[in-house]
Amino acid sequence: MDQKNSEIAMDDLLTTHPGNETDSSDKSDTGKQQDEKGDIPYGEKIGEESDHPSLQGQQTKQLDKLPVKRTRVKRFVCTECDFRAAKKSELLRHTRKHTGEEPYNCDQCDYSAAHKVSLDFHITKHTGENLFRCEDCGYRTAYMSNLTGHVRTHTDEKPYKCDQCDYSAARKGNLDRHMTTHTEDKPYMCGECGHTSADRSALTVHMRRHTGEEPYKCDMCGYSAAKKCHLESHMAKHTGEKRFTCVECGYRTAHMSNLSAHMRTHTGDKPYKCDQCDYSTAQKGNLDRHKANHTGGKRFMCGVCGYRATARSYITIHMRTHTDVKPYQCDQCDYSTARKGNLDRHMANHTGEKPYMCGECGYRAAEKYSLTVHMRTHTGAKPYKCDLCDFSAATKSGLNKHMATHTGNKPYMCGECGLRTADRYSLTVHMRSHTGEKPYICDQCNYSAAKKSDLDSHMARHTGEKPYMCEECGYRTAHRSNLTAHMRTHTGEKPYKCDQCDYSATKKSYLTKHLAEHDS
Repeated sequence: MDQKNSEIAMDDLLTTHPGNETDSSDKSDTGKQQDEKGDIPYGEKIGEESDHPSLQGQQTKQLDKLPVKRTRVKRFVCTECDFRAAKKSELLRHTRKHTGEEPYNCDQCDYSAAHKVSLDFHITKHTGENLFRCEDCGYRTAYMSNLTGHVRTHTDEKPYKCDQCDYSAARKGNLDRHMTTHTEDKPYMCGECGHTSADRSALTVHMRRHTGEEPYKCDMCGYSAAKKCHLESHMAKHTGEKRFTCVECGYRTAHMSNLSAHMRTHTGDKPYKCDQCDYSTAQKGNLDRHKANHTGGKRFMCGVCGYRATARSYITIHMRTHTDVKPYQCDQCDYSTARKGNLDRHMANHTGEKPYMCGECGYRAAEKYSLTVHMRTHTGAKPYKCDLCDFSAATKSGLNKHMATHTGNKPYMCGECGLRTADRYSLTVHMRSHTGEKPYICDQCNYSAAKKSDLDSHMARHTGEKPYMCEECGYRTAHRSNLTAHMRTHTGEKPYKCDQCDYSATKKSYLTKHLAEHDS
């Protein structure tokens, strides 16, 4: 079909609504047909002489009352999916999602984009132009839409509401992600591992785990990242800028997502809900890990030791225990670690920042998870349950250690001496006995420790603080593990069992001494 015929065919798809102008030939034909029927000739318009002067005023009133509605006919259809557009230019922009075409190139670096607005936003990184500023905390951005979303972190405005539950969000993107918890509509699937996502951008980011692509590069060092938010967090290490501030407690962070997660410690908001039980959480990652308890879906396995995980990212992190890769470096000392969370905890040793506080006893923590675990000493909650006996634990690592008493499975092995452990953290701590590493440093003297619990116990010598108290007898201690062991004197629980006789103990150290009697 040539171009002319194609245009005619496309025009045939247009819908004409009452009140719209029509082709002159159509008016002539229609006028003749209506005249033959004795109706008002359609060709006669207001202001023209009419053969029916008695009806002309009536016709004017009728036409004035006719609704005039103009709609955009979406006649351009994507051949890859069911997307439709009213303009060819809109379809062209859409197809770049399928083709990967990025025609807009930055003239200062190798960045390219599919849309001009994305390039404009990128250019601000070079120019430093941030026209819009938050009056509450000084946050600056190149776009008004970003500022509008940011201001809601101060006002707590959440205009985007879920129509299936009471969840609401400050940003539409957050609501879209939340809706997938109801519909489980995740049409985009990874061809490598079967991972599905609710939107294409999330799949694009996920694919970088397989390809190793890290398009976001730091212009001050060799760091690169797969996600823009990771680069922004990294840049704060160079600038020291923490532009997002909690109005409740003064907590400051370099990234808005951290502030959003932090705010939930004040509001108690837990938008991520399990559809199989009443569990809810403030973070999506926690929900994903929880769901694995229902499905048992640990489909990713380490080829070295057989460790299994619910996500490939966990395997990536786990492999560092074999390769000793530690990509997260402290910029204030020579500490390095395989996990970002470990670095965050370590940084608290330098900054002393502990924004999370227990309302029961005043205990303060550098991260929310530590506070969550601490609260269980007050509530007695032990959410991690053994499926082989009635044992339960306050932490997942506690359950892992217990499970080894049933299975004997200790997948983590020390390459120096052959010691095997049931969980990765125990191996990490053990390795410090070989390396001499003591990342936990006292800020009041020159004491340092390989374990955070040892530093906590040491700090009590300076402060005299004993935040952990037994509600049964009033016993107080500086460390949670001591309270846990003490509570067993009341409950009679003896989780440490000898595999050679029926001996059991309240403390691991007692079992170790007992096992030495067998060895001797």
